[in-house]
Amino acid sequence: MIDRRALLAAPLALAACERFAEAQTPARAVPGLKSITPFPVGTCIKSNQIDDPAWVDLAGKHVSQLTPEWEMKMEYILADGLDRPRFDGPDRIAAFAAERGMRLHGHTLIWYAQGEEAFAHLDRARFTAAFDAYIATVAGRYRGKVVSWDVVNEPITDAGDGLRDCHWSRALGQDGYIIRAFERARAADPDAVLFLNDYNLENTPRKGATFLKLVERLMKAGAPIGGIGSQAHLDIEIPAGQIRTFIRNAASLGLPIHISELDASLRSDRRVDLRSREQRLAQQTGRVGELVEAFMALPASQRFAFTVWGLRDTDSWLRQGERDDGQDQPLPFDAGGRPNPMFDAMVAGFTKRA
Repeated sequence: MIDRRALLAAPLALAACERFAEAQTPARAVPGLKSITPFPVGTCIKSNQIDDPAWVDLAGKHVSQLTPEWEMKMEYILADGLDRPRFDGPDRIAAFAAERGMRLHGHTLIWYAQGEEAFAHLDRARFTAAFDAYIATVAGRYRGKVVSWDVVNEPITDAGDGLRDCHWSRALGQDGYIIRAFERARAADPDAVLFLNDYNLENTPRKGATFLKLVERLMKAGAPIGGIGSQAHLDIEIPAGQIRTFIRNAASLGLPIHISELDASLRSDRRVDLRSREQRLAQQTGRVGELVEAFMALPASQRFAFTVWGLRDTDSWLRQGERDDGQDQPLPFDAGGRPNPMFDAMVAGFTKRA
């Protein structure tokens, strides 16, 4: 009889062995990403990574900007309710960034996916006051410590057919809550660069176009929007040229652009994926290379920062929990800090001469 538990355990054991082997193999000498670019290179951070010497060393070599992955989000800050905000995690990250001489990018003040429970019991007047107070408290606390904020995160529907319906828009209007958030963020921190941030802008042309139309409306309405954040969670199967087109269209608005959350999974939503690993890596490096080259083609004043959403594959949100089979390579480095093909594609793009 086949031992089903042994069959299920085998892939996990193999993945664990691969991660152990990666950690034992020395990384080849490579240039620090931050040393080869005229703009900041960033990564996301969780406060517990500060206790990981290998992560600290890797980040110290390659990045000059940090984005809190979770601990500046409303879900974390308001975990104990509106009246008891917690700042232990983001405070620790802010202190670490300052100690290391790294820029800090705030992420994020208002997001459709969070805050509904904390605000649900409030009438319209109290809702509006609490909305204003939250932004004033959080953005004000980190005034002078962050250089920028994702003020509103992911306002466009997945299909790109309009703005999301959410608790913020129902109370304050679809454009209204966004404009109000930017105005309150500007009042709380007059010097921070204020970004609108979203995903799939390169992957889904309709969504990218709707996002840019929203940016134009905000600018015409006088909202103090200071930059465009493109998360760049790349679908490696999109046609060549699609990324370049979006970046060029975004650049036409004249605002700084932040590649804010780059990763590029090798996985596919297809039920049956017949691509070899080599084919998937070629697609990945092709799309990442296109993104880097499109960013490098921007005027210097529009290249705000280039951020990867994690450094090592095992740090990635794509490699957490039951979905992790130990095989995906969505980030520049493997579990042992050795450069992946994605790293080489980034270096090639950053150092390519016109």
